[in-house]
Amino acid sequence: MEYSTSRYGSDYQETNMEHMYMMPNPGLPSYPPGLEYLTQIDQLLIKQKVELIEALVGFESNNKYEIKNSMGQNVFYAVEENDCLTRQCCGPLRSFTIRVLDNFGQEVITISRPLKCMSCCFPCCLQELEVQSPPGNIVGYVLQEWHPFFPKFTIQNEHKEPVLKLRGPFCGWSCLPDVDFEILTMDEVSIGRISKQWSGLLREVFTDTDNFGIQFPMDLDVRMKAVMIGLCFLVDFMFFETNN
Repeated sequence: MEYSTSRYGSDYQETNMEHMYMMPNPGLPSYPPGLEYLTQIDQLLIKQKVELIEALVGFESNNKYEIKNSMGQNVFYAVEENDCLTRQCCGPLRSFTIRVLDNFGQEVITISRPLKCMSCCFPCCLQELEVQSPPGNIVGYVLQEWHPFFPKFTIQNEHKEPVLKLRGPFCGWSCLPDVDFEILTMDEVSIGRISKQWSGLLREVFTDTDNFGIQFPMDLDVRMKAVMIGLCFLVDFMFFETNN
């Protein structure tokens, strides 16, 4: 059977497509494109890639990360987008845009951090983060809470409503090889963690590349899982990046 390509047939198809868009199937949850895989996992490993020039001469380069599942399979890649002057002058204080790509090279998450002071003595300049998925569609925010000793953050949804919290150890560091930041409900119940993992003496001393693990409930909204990925990068820059 041949289908007509007349004006009436075209109008009918456009009307049907609009109706389908306006009336989604209520039985099928809607996820940002590219994040469907996150519904199947409850943990991620984020490995920062070692840059040779940075290790040898201390020249700060754009950070690059591999995001893997618990079996070590690549799920996403993340690349910092920044200019040379900002990286060298501002160091870990710098603003950044990090683009998270899937295995096909499609950008699925965009993470933006404005330039803010990180000193606990200036509570008017606390850290902020905006997470979009897909690019242009905000799914959540991260806001630092002021505290003189403990890192504290509030995770918000796209409507800037508080959803979760993150609480770190004293001054963001620990005497233990692994450093845990607890993911909490608004009622202070622990449901997961972001962990900075020991990556070996030589790597810790001569580079600022880090490994992180993220654990969260399997049924956590994928939008919040995307925000947790962004929050992990913010924790890295705030507490584990070093000035060269």
